[in-house]
Amino acid sequence: MITSAPSGSFLPGAGTEAPETTEAEVRAAAAEVRAAAAEAAAAQPGWAARAPGERAAVLRRALALLAAPPPDLTDLFVRESGAVRPKAEMELGAAMGELAFAAGLAGQAAAPAALDSTVEGRTARAERVPLGVVGVITPWNMPLMLALRSVAPALALGNAVLLKPDPHTPVVGGRFVAWLFRRAGLPDGLLHVLPGGAATGTAVVEAPEVAMVSFTGSTEAGRSVARTAGGLLKKVSLELGGNNAFVVLADADVDAAASAGAFGSFVHSGQLCIAVGRHLVHRSVAERYTAALAQKAEALTAGDPADPATRIGPLIDERQLAKVRAIVADTVAAGARLVCGGTTEGRVHRPTVLDRVRPGMRAFDEEIFGPVAPVTVFEDDDEAVALADATGHGLAAAVYAGAPEAARAVAARLRAGMVHVGDQTVVSEPQLPFGGVGSSGNGGRFGGPAAVEAFTQWRLTTESTPPRRYPF
Repeated sequence: MITSAPSGSFLPGAGTEAPETTEAEVRAAAAEVRAAAAEAAAAQPGWAARAPGERAAVLRRALALLAAPPPDLTDLFVRESGAVRPKAEMELGAAMGELAFAAGLAGQAAAPAALDSTVEGRTARAERVPLGVVGVITPWNMPLMLALRSVAPALALGNAVLLKPDPHTPVVGGRFVAWLFRRAGLPDGLLHVLPGGAATGTAVVEAPEVAMVSFTGSTEAGRSVARTAGGLLKKVSLELGGNNAFVVLADADVDAAASAGAFGSFVHSGQLCIAVGRHLVHRSVAERYTAALAQKAEALTAGDPADPATRIGPLIDERQLAKVRAIVADTVAAGARLVCGGTTEGRVHRPTVLDRVRPGMRAFDEEIFGPVAPVTVFEDDDEAVALADATGHGLAAAVYAGAPEAARAVAARLRAGMVHVGDQTVVSEPQLPFGGVGSSGNGGRFGGPAAVEAFTQWRLTTESTPPRRYPF
């Protein structure tokens, strides 16, 4: 059970440890999770009773610390998750945004709303109050930002938190978060970081003190979390996988569209839930678009993520590499054409473009989570919409066109929790609601007003003056 770290460093020796040693982090046994949950539940009422400004001040101090991070933090992003340096820097900026947003959120749920009562002498008010203890389970692909996306608003709104980071990133996604809030002055007992695998996550969900679970990860794992939480009648917010469509209309600037599409598919080696999973392109521009996309893919430097020039780093592990290779091979065997890429060196998979991809092929039907851009041709808007929606997922979609009106018309018909016009699908800002439908989530959202909905609950108070009398 980790509630803090030494004041001099968030991980002693972190600058020299080999990546493999992070897998040997102390696992939080079920007994430790129960102890952490009990301690969090005991500390939470006092935290909730503090003025919103006091809670916000802790978030602002954490933000100031992150603005001048320890010098080895970027190296840890690279070594724990294979992130290239530009991605690590991008994530640091996004994490700062989450803290800044949460600091401003602290007072938003404070003022109760007066409600009308039909009974004479009775007044009523409703207010949002903390849930109590929140369980947060996060993935490895954006370990710091996705941890802070839930931890920061949950704390700002008066909750205590149990954070279970992914086993691949226990330092950046866990220990560093504990260090950050400890240094920022968060009172003891309010944040517990619990490294471990699925068993630890299950223990967090099952802990009686945990009132709500915020889970970000795969659809399969999310279903398991939902089953457990549902059986215990606990609130759960799920942000799951995606197979996101990037629709390119006939009047699009082809080179600009290909640039956007390449970024959407290849940033962080495609290992993002909101990555562009399918490029749906109007037949009239498909040949030019595919050629431009391949040109951009071949220009990306792949290899050592520690090299500042590298843009495509290694996949997270051998299992994911094998999955991506199999999807590419099976899709080509089913009739698609390998335009470029498809080769590997170590765990680095070269950015890959496939065309002639159709529904029924693995690269169309499955979330790849790798640097692969499948291109599918459509004839008209109706077919574009049908292809975009031909998936159980519904996280993000984007429409790229020259005429905004035409793009808006297509965007309005897409079944996705987030739709972006004139952009690609990798779009996220702390103040904007984030989440999906279908197999991509259960209707919950992160960000903006959705954060208050996620991490607080309604409480109704009525008052009768004088006290009411009854005939019984």
